[in-house]
Amino acid sequence: MSLALVILSILGVFFIILILPIKGAGSFSYQPPSGRIHEADAVLSRRLLTPGTKSYDSYYAEHPDFREADERSRKAPGLLDEKARYYEPGTFAASKANFQLIDFLGNLTHGSISGSRKEISPQKASNFITHWMKQTGAHSVGITKLRDYHLYSHKGRGPLSGHSIELKHKHAIAITVEMKHRMMQSAPEGTSVMESSEQYLQSGVLALKLASWIRESGYEATAHIDGNYDLICPLVAVDAGLGTLGRMGLLMTPDLGPRVRISVVSTSMPLVNSSPKPESSTLHFCHICKKCADVCPAAAIPDGPRLEMGGIKRWQINSEKCYHFWTTSGTDCGRCISVCPYSHPDNWFHRLVRAAIKNNLVFRYLAIKLDDVLYGRKPSIRPLPEWANLMDKQ
Repeated sequence: MSLALVILSILGVFFIILILPIKGAGSFSYQPPSGRIHEADAVLSRRLLTPGTKSYDSYYAEHPDFREADERSRKAPGLLDEKARYYEPGTFAASKANFQLIDFLGNLTHGSISGSRKEISPQKASNFITHWMKQTGAHSVGITKLRDYHLYSHKGRGPLSGHSIELKHKHAIAITVEMKHRMMQSAPEGTSVMESSEQYLQSGVLALKLASWIRESGYEATAHIDGNYDLICPLVAVDAGLGTLGRMGLLMTPDLGPRVRISVVSTSMPLVNSSPKPESSTLHFCHICKKCADVCPAAAIPDGPRLEMGGIKRWQINSEKCYHFWTTSGTDCGRCISVCPYSHPDNWFHRLVRAAIKNNLVFRYLAIKLDDVLYGRKPSIRPLPEWANLMDKQ
């Protein structure tokens, strides 16, 4: 048999697998949460508690189970600290600059209606928003009815900490932006937090200008950006049709996997909702892949099946382990994002593979083996790009 015939045979088999629909993931449907959580219980809110203060003492008196893990993290160097494991002056300083600007922009998330009401049809308004956001930097945009479970029950940080959060707006617009593949390939080194903070900033700018446009059009709007959330962005994004929640607890988008950052705008403006598309094949792939769990330096990602929690099946990462690694490494890690097979560049080859994964049960198992061969079961951490490394390491 000639080599050409062998190659044609392989391509023929691949084509048959690609077009032959064998879904086989019926039990892996996405299940939204049934209730709300208090933002103060999130590890990134608890890190702001100051030992010796009244709020610190009262919180841990009510939640003693968190104290030991939180104290362990407080004793570590901390995020973007010079004593942290992956300290590098250029990337750490760039990340701090991004976060400082995000903090400043947090003052612009809310605002009063500044213009007279414009009578725009919901369809035209939705179409304008989607195209405008994508034209100016968004990777994907989706619209959903704002649901009770999208929201935190109470604020957990800032001057309004402890205040209840009410369901005031009718719609929410979810926006994703892409984190650059090469920058994330060095995770958990400094380029990962540099890129993460950069895209938190960019997604925030998009949300802020969209909220301002809506208010100028005569409707209420609030931007939900890093450090200033009334809601849980990935939950909104799933219902807005932008993906589903994977093993690592992050939004898994069809084209970039978890390699995105999200912002949300909630509004009273009448809009047309997108169609939810929580792909069951993605959940099944996460079930059998486990690569993120295998490489997680904190062992924070579960490697077993989804478990029933609060009446729904889900994977639950150990946030305390994850955050403690942040405080020792100095970065927000991103190792799970960098190795996810869905995070590969969105080119023709990977689009073909993702299409086959979606369409065929058998190919999902084959794709995992193929990914291990091409990229390694535990891919090595790529060195920082030369331009991003300001340290002379011997």
